[in-house]
Amino acid sequence: MTGTAIFAALAIWMTGWFINLRLANSALAQRRWVQLLVPAIFGLTLLVIWELLVRLLEVNAVILPPPSAIAVRFVHEGPRLWADFEQTIIKGALSGYIIGAIAAFGLAVLADRSDFLTRGILPVGGFMAALPIVGTAPIFVKWLGSDWQSKAAVVGVMVFFPILVNTVAGLRATTAMQRDLMRTYGAGYWPTLLKLRLPAAMPFIFNGLKIATTLALIGAIVAEFFGSPTVGMGFRISTSVGQLALDMVWAEIVVAAIAGSAFYGAMAWIEGRVTFWHPSQRK
Repeated sequence: MTGTAIFAALAIWMTGWFINLRLANSALAQRRWVQLLVPAIFGLTLLVIWELLVRLLEVNAVILPPPSAIAVRFVHEGPRLWADFEQTIIKGALSGYIIGAIAAFGLAVLADRSDFLTRGILPVGGFMAALPIVGTAPIFVKWLGSDWQSKAAVVGVMVFFPILVNTVAGLRATTAMQRDLMRTYGAGYWPTLLKLRLPAAMPFIFNGLKIATTLALIGAIVAEFFGSPTVGMGFRISTSVGQLALDMVWAEIVVAAIAGSAFYGAMAWIEGRVTFWHPSQRK
């Protein structure tokens, strides 16, 4: 049975590889639908191999459930998964992301005006980034309660440093010639900031914002392991593991993966519209 399963898995993998190779090297390779179809075929191939190996090798569902069982759980537990998504992603991760981004941007502008603040704030920001979430999450839960407010605080601390560092670096990305040109026009600090330095810093700022999207989701989910109402993705994962309901755990992982990909994709889409002039955005 093991030999049959391995042979079937290799056959499916080679078939998917052959189809993707033909599509990628065809005359239609630059078409949008082909660029979407290639990763879709790759993902579908992995799911089929996963299902096949679990079924043929008779793997215990407690160890690794098949994708079909996860899909069934995903459909049946739709309302509960949505409630967990709303609690963790919308309330905890998104609110903390916004708070952390605003705080980081504001401090970056202040630090930009003072070398003393830059030398003081960046080490403090690095110290905050090095704080382990398993240590800060219980503290925030004690301070702010077990609802989404404590999760938003954890997320805010996690996203603060990458956005701060990238914003400070971006505000210093302009050349001396560009700044001298603004001074010859009589522009003060704020006109120079708004019309020259801030637009030039946008690629750096969006790098920090995109990095922070994944940190926000991780922080909100992990923080729920240390205290949460009876709803939330972290709470559901921890309780489902205790109940050996691994298909529910994987369903929550799927929701988190979709949300993270959508969050990152939305930020990348906004970046493309804001920094359309940058070489990295040119086709």
